[in-house]
Amino acid sequence: MASDFDIKDSAEFSRIVPADAKVEKLADGLKFTEGPAWYQGRLIFSDIPASRLYEWTKAEGLKVIREQSNNANGNSVDRAGRLITCEHGSRRVTRTEADGAITVLADSFDGKRLNSPNDLVEKSDGTIWFTDPPYGLPWPDFKGKEQTGHFVFRLDPRDKSLAIVAHDLDMPNGLCFSPDEKQLYIADSGKPHHVRVFDVKPDSSLANGRVFCVIQPGGPDGMRVDADGRLYSTAGDGVHIFSPTGQLIGKILVPQTPANCCFGGEDGKTLFMTCRTGLYSIQLNTQAPAR
Repeated sequence: MASDFDIKDSAEFSRIVPADAKVEKLADGLKFTEGPAWYQGRLIFSDIPASRLYEWTKAEGLKVIREQSNNANGNSVDRAGRLITCEHGSRRVTRTEADGAITVLADSFDGKRLNSPNDLVEKSDGTIWFTDPPYGLPWPDFKGKEQTGHFVFRLDPRDKSLAIVAHDLDMPNGLCFSPDEKQLYIADSGKPHHVRVFDVKPDSSLANGRVFCVIQPGGPDGMRVDADGRLYSTAGDGVHIFSPTGQLIGKILVPQTPANCCFGGEDGKTLFMTCRTGLYSIQLNTQAPAR
């Protein structure tokens, strides 16, 4: 067990990770994996450079479910059970309907194309919150960029309206709400390499942004919270687990640098990690907040 973990608070860590838990490799040989989401009894995730969406199940392993994903990145599932996706290549946020049709939810703001939507999360009121750094645009000058900044948006799918909720991050990336949705965590994978937390006001605006934790080595990318409000942030050496007050509980060490993670599995207690060219998992004692 010791080789898979770096434990800072042994009592709390043991509540989260079973004594016999091990990091398992589920798939490898991909290009750059991202955007895991537990969807209709299977794990969905993106391979960005390959422009594919994959599914993984314990019974059947890995298979391609979308050959042309427009370089899909982040994925999530809305409360109606539909897949919502950030597409780097098309610079848009889409929803996959029950019949497989693709609905474009957002591709521009203020008459200008989005940068390259990166990651997203749905709030209980049905709004979709997503980050829009320029990572999907040509490096190093981000040619084709039209937005004046790297924003975090709130999208209302009912009328497809967009509002900027955060504008002062360098490279906003992963994001997730606390279980009670009173706080929003946003990873800044640019120069700060930290996670900020904001209070969510009754009108759905954000206030009191402050640094929740600094991620080292590497920087934060995808994130999730569990039912008890702990934060799981990807980092250069694995997934770092923080208490709701920002104390580092410990690290799940992974052979490849993870870009994102999510809870899923038959009992909801498997943490899946998309890690560069591979897919990994570990069985935990906790799960995602109830929806």
